[in-house]
Amino acid sequence: MTPIRAVIFDCDGVMFDSREANRAFYNAVLAHFARPPLTEEQMAFAHQSTAGEALEMLFGRGRDLEAARAYCRELTYFPFIPLMLPEPHLKGLLSRIRPAFATGISTNRTDTMPHVLAHHGLEGLFGCVVTALDVPRPKPHPDCLVKAASLLGFDVGEAVYVGDSPVDEQAAAAAEMPFAAFGNPALKAAWHLTRLDQVEDILAEHGLPAVA
Repeated sequence: MTPIRAVIFDCDGVMFDSREANRAFYNAVLAHFARPPLTEEQMAFAHQSTAGEALEMLFGRGRDLEAARAYCRELTYFPFIPLMLPEPHLKGLLSRIRPAFATGISTNRTDTMPHVLAHHGLEGLFGCVVTALDVPRPKPHPDCLVKAASLLGFDVGEAVYVGDSPVDEQAAAAAEMPFAAFGNPALKAAWHLTRLDQVEDILAEHGLPAVA
């Protein structure tokens, strides 16, 4: 059994409850163009996709999409970052497992991640942050997970990916990286977590140094 030496986290739905922040952002864009707010189906797609994919889903292709992209550049996501709620066990978990275990982030977010980490006091707590801008293909392709493991200095089998969506499940499977499903029992995963600090149980299970 290959020991786990690194933990890679998804951002939205794992590190943060960002559903309402994302909803507020896309509803602001839709309202600007006099369109109705997100349906729950649209929200589910937007929550696990890149901003580009979400806008294409909402506006189709063509002039409307280009106008929406231009407005998003003007609006920016920054006013919505305070609406992102950190998972209550996140900081405690990071303080206990570092530096014994490497930590990283792999997300379909784009240019907002540095601002998210800064606003919530998480700068310097991750050995790598890989976004959709850093790889040729976002999740569900494996590129972001393969790159994150490489940047941390480990093989994909030595890292566990903690995610919450089918996109995360598919990316982990494609990368052949062990997957821990957070808050979503419907996903196929090696572990199912209801609290983020249960990541420590995974690390102990693999016989690595005990976390104090």
